[in-house]
Amino acid sequence: MKTTITNTIKYIGVDDLDLDLFESQYIIPNGISYNSYLILDDKVAIMDTVDFRKCEEWMVNLKNELNSRVPDYLVVQHLEPDHAGCIAEILKLYPTVKIVASARACKMLPQFFEGIDFSQNTIEIKEGDTLCLGSHTLQFFMAPMVHWPEVMVTYDQQDKVIFSADGFGKFGALSHDEDWACEARRYYFNICGKYGTAVQTLLKKLSTLDIAYICPLHGPILGENLGYYISLYDTWSRYDVETEGIFIAYASIHGGTAAVAHRLKEILIEKGAPKVSITDLSRDDMAEAIEDAFRMDRLVVAAASYDADVFPPMHDFLHHLQLKLYQNRRVGIIENGSWAPSAARVMRGMLEQMKEIEIVEPMITIQSRMKQSDIPQLEALADALLKQ
Repeated sequence: MKTTITNTIKYIGVDDLDLDLFESQYIIPNGISYNSYLILDDKVAIMDTVDFRKCEEWMVNLKNELNSRVPDYLVVQHLEPDHAGCIAEILKLYPTVKIVASARACKMLPQFFEGIDFSQNTIEIKEGDTLCLGSHTLQFFMAPMVHWPEVMVTYDQQDKVIFSADGFGKFGALSHDEDWACEARRYYFNICGKYGTAVQTLLKKLSTLDIAYICPLHGPILGENLGYYISLYDTWSRYDVETEGIFIAYASIHGGTAAVAHRLKEILIEKGAPKVSITDLSRDDMAEAIEDAFRMDRLVVAAASYDADVFPPMHDFLHHLQLKLYQNRRVGIIENGSWAPSAARVMRGMLEQMKEIEIVEPMITIQSRMKQSDIPQLEALADALLKQ
């Protein structure tokens, strides 16, 4: 694990391999990292803390790098508990430390720490403010709604390091070596996906800086091929297409709808579709389904009717897409119903509430089980999806 960014900037974060659900909803089979950094100069600055569940381990890392020095500043870029969980412990141990944070963060601090008077320990930061540590000068940029309103990011002018808060973060502990893009994409669309406009604003600010390292609050320190990571973030935050392909998401009760979805996949492949991915919304990871929906340019939703509505796993999926501002995509619809089919009506209604969604015809109704007579309609839907 990389613990030295530069000679005077140290990594003091911790891995969490015990947590099963990040934010109580996202599975993290390879854990998560809580990143924190220490800048050692004439003045010493701690860059964020970690989740309280790992506070003791983090304190050991902090003290080892401090080597008996006393920190002057604690820079709080993001007040979410997985990054700010140890603020009270720092104040107990180092009562003279100054908390450097946005005005919104300073106002929110008492919401998380009852009974602590922060008035003598806070320095409110606004856009463009700087803080000199000696050789290092920190410059602060506001990043509201990436993904909380109090967020800011910090640029170290000396070593050209951007401390990017939740931006450029990913799931997975640092002790687990894996491809960055897959888990960063799942992280982005589920954590920050709604706030593409805010991310675009931040990217424009970062484009004016000479950056050698990106240090996020989750995931690895990025020091090479920065153009690749920034380009992906630009694509994601514009809601643009990353991969040309078709994502089929189905919600099936007794297997009939699943059979239709898989047959459509076969037809699409036979017709030369560049990429087709499929997921079972009742069993597969919802966060990955959201990721794939945003990644590809076309979507097919296939679901059983249920209580004059739609089978709940599909409703949940479409509700997630609404929350994350799914947009600019072509979508095909398949419903199944043994009597009074209702799924298509509900799915279409939810999709039409989203921005610039084109419903691809024909909209298909299956009665209980797919029959040979249904194949021509599936062929027609496949042709429509493949038509440029």
